[in-house]
Amino acid sequence: MLENNTPPRWAIRFFEWFCNDHLSEAVLGDLLHLYDRRINTVGKWKADILFVWNVVQFIQPFALRKKNMSNLNNLTMYKNYFKVALRNMSAQKMYTAIKIGGFALGLATCIVIALFIRHELSYDNHYKNVNDIYRVYNEQTAPEAGKWTAFPAPFVPLLKSSFPEVELAARLIPYSWFNAGTNLVRKDDQVENTYEEGFAYADPELLEILEIPMVYGNRSSALSQPSTIVISKKKADKYFPGEDPTGKIIVLNDDKKISLTIGGVMEDFKPTSHLQFDFFITLSGKEFWQGEQTSWCCWNYNPYIKLRAGTDPVEFEKKMLSLKKVYIEYLIKEKNQSVDDVRKYYGFRLQPVKDVHLYSDGIGDIIPHGDIRYIWMFGGIAIFILALACINFVNLSTAKSANRAKEVGLRKVVGSHRSSLVNQFLSESILYSIVSFLLALGILSIGLPYFNQLAGKVIDVPWKEWWFLPGVIGASIIVGLVAGLYPSFYLSAFKPIDVLKGSVARGMKNSRLRSVMVVFQFTTSIVLIIGTFVIYQQMNYILTKKIGYDKEQVIMVQGVNTLGDQQRTFKDELLRLASVQNVTLTQYFPVAGTKRDMNQFWRDGKSQEEKSNGAQVWYVDEDYINTMGMKLVAGRNFQKDLASDSSAIIINQSMVKVFGFKQPLGERIMNWRTWTVIGVVEDFHFENMKDKIEPLCFVRGGWGNIAAIKLKTHKMEDAIQSITEVWKKFLPHQTIRYTFLDESYARMYDDVRRTGNIFASFAILAIIVACLGLFALSAFMVEQRNKEISIRLVLGASLQNIFRLLTDQFIKLVLISFLLSIPLAWYVMQRWLEDYEYKIEIGWQVFVVAGIVSVLIALLTVSYQSIRAALANPANNLRSE
Repeated sequence: MLENNTPPRWAIRFFEWFCNDHLSEAVLGDLLHLYDRRINTVGKWKADILFVWNVVQFIQPFALRKKNMSNLNNLTMYKNYFKVALRNMSAQKMYTAIKIGGFALGLATCIVIALFIRHELSYDNHYKNVNDIYRVYNEQTAPEAGKWTAFPAPFVPLLKSSFPEVELAARLIPYSWFNAGTNLVRKDDQVENTYEEGFAYADPELLEILEIPMVYGNRSSALSQPSTIVISKKKADKYFPGEDPTGKIIVLNDDKKISLTIGGVMEDFKPTSHLQFDFFITLSGKEFWQGEQTSWCCWNYNPYIKLRAGTDPVEFEKKMLSLKKVYIEYLIKEKNQSVDDVRKYYGFRLQPVKDVHLYSDGIGDIIPHGDIRYIWMFGGIAIFILALACINFVNLSTAKSANRAKEVGLRKVVGSHRSSLVNQFLSESILYSIVSFLLALGILSIGLPYFNQLAGKVIDVPWKEWWFLPGVIGASIIVGLVAGLYPSFYLSAFKPIDVLKGSVARGMKNSRLRSVMVVFQFTTSIVLIIGTFVIYQQMNYILTKKIGYDKEQVIMVQGVNTLGDQQRTFKDELLRLASVQNVTLTQYFPVAGTKRDMNQFWRDGKSQEEKSNGAQVWYVDEDYINTMGMKLVAGRNFQKDLASDSSAIIINQSMVKVFGFKQPLGERIMNWRTWTVIGVVEDFHFENMKDKIEPLCFVRGGWGNIAAIKLKTHKMEDAIQSITEVWKKFLPHQTIRYTFLDESYARMYDDVRRTGNIFASFAILAIIVACLGLFALSAFMVEQRNKEISIRLVLGASLQNIFRLLTDQFIKLVLISFLLSIPLAWYVMQRWLEDYEYKIEIGWQVFVVAGIVSVLIALLTVSYQSIRAALANPANNLRSE
């Protein structure tokens, strides 16, 4: 009965645990007495509840006080942790500097790469309706697989009228075609022309689809009228500073027939847009030739569409296939033999606009873009370099374990738990990480402009973004925890009895894990070194390979199309100069940024019986082949006064193979007219070496916007002065503008050069980080073996013996790293070279040179400490013995 009249035992125990003074005992007695009286009045279960309530009310101040004391104790504890950490840092300045310096370099590199990746992933994500905007492209899976973005003029209007899911649809012509590409520009009331790039033709709806903000004018009507143009803000500020240029007229190429009215001014494209144009010429009312807007013959338009919200793009792709029937009907009407292939293998695909920049590899497109594979590659490099920095921290922390062993042993003897020791060492690691992050931000501020120059990007440190500084602080804590996890548990595991007996391993003993980490560091570094060598070899191969023409000493004078009928006279004047060997006038050159024109060809009279073959058609004059240093392998060149050459054609060797001509001279081929083959030119590279040489042909032109001048002198300054004087005779109001053909060729491979420079920079950073760790380990090894070295010196050991003793182990580790890096580097760089149709073979010399370089770097790193130890006076170390 007594048992049943007592309050809950757990409540009493709870009270006693919190309150253990005499006052509390008295209070507990009062509560029990009150409980007895309540049983008689309200019953047991209500009395139990009221007893628990009274207990809670009484112990609440005690709990709060204990919590405050606990917080105070924790604060004091962590304050002591950081004091000890600062004391250790100041006592070991060299190791501290190496830990923090290596950490900071690795972190700065990671932050740079992270900012680069963020920049690349942000392309075209700024649109409000980004998930509804798409680019349409073609895909053919057989017999010749390919993807390309160009469509015929009627495709987009048909797409818009056929599917209610399409809210907006527009066409873009980004190619150097008619007045798209580059032009000379002037205000209609001025005479001096200025060269400008970034022209494209566009439908009015493109402004709406891409949500382009307008500075002046209305977005919906800016391009609605024929012969209108929209210009960017920076061009408006250039030509019409401080005024609204809407309604003003600009003239292209000094031709009054190409007078365009400014319909509006758009904001400059964001750097993270895959489109970068300053001028949009309207396609409203534009027909480039009679019937062009309704014909499926010529493919020059890139379609962009905006789907209505909620439309499933996968299902819409399937619905788009119904438009094939219109194209098939055209092919049947033309009796084109490709109709069966189109039925079976051809289709339309949607590409989200946010994917255009990184996921366009393999899609035929002249718009520059990135590659998602480089994002993965640079991300991997960032992780590896951060790992190198963390390994340095782990290696040095565990290598210096003997210095902390007595501290750990004594702390355990006086009652410290392992958990508190782990917390102490993790706190030290976090402190190192925070200091390293602060230094890394300083390195980042200095190094980011250099990286921007290397990568051809404009990336800023997002100091003002709300997430940046919290992210850095969070990352520093996480990295500190990760890097300090193993050393913390390793150091806190020492047993006091082992420490006091002196049986804790000192220095480099039992260093298998540290050896593995050093191998990892140098394997990563050597892979980057080999990658750098391979990229530079490929770049050198590209720049020195026989390319089928002579790019040296050729000046390309731009803007000669403004000469009009005087082009031939200008050419003759140039040929009279003593320094000039040849001159040609054309728009077509084997370098980027010049005109291209793809046509379909058949054997004469076989257009309804055979499939067509695509080939580039370049309009050139009779001096083009000689000026460019090309080689005719059969037949003859064009002749100036031979009237029949107006229907003559010169084809390259690839075109001979495609048509299967055994004796090509005299063969007749046709596109929109019939041509007779009079010559065969040796294949030459006219596109990037990532692509194979395609069929190409020359036909007679005799005019263009570029005069290519082959010089026969090495006195460039005198030759340029002479050419400039001739230019001023014809166009005194227009500044001469020229480039060198070899420089234009080299610019085609800027991406390769940038990749090589970035790889080289990362390789150097990785080597520095690895060598910092190696230097510190070698210094510590010498410190731990000072007495052994002194005894060996007393017993007659030579400098060479001591040097070998201290360096052999490190050299073995580097050699193991070298052997491990060979297959990995070969695989990675072989995959990279697969993008090139014309490439080097990775030879054994690359690996040998990389191996020698890595061994020399390791030797130089450890030799200072080794030689210093070997030259020291043994008496200084043995005096205390």
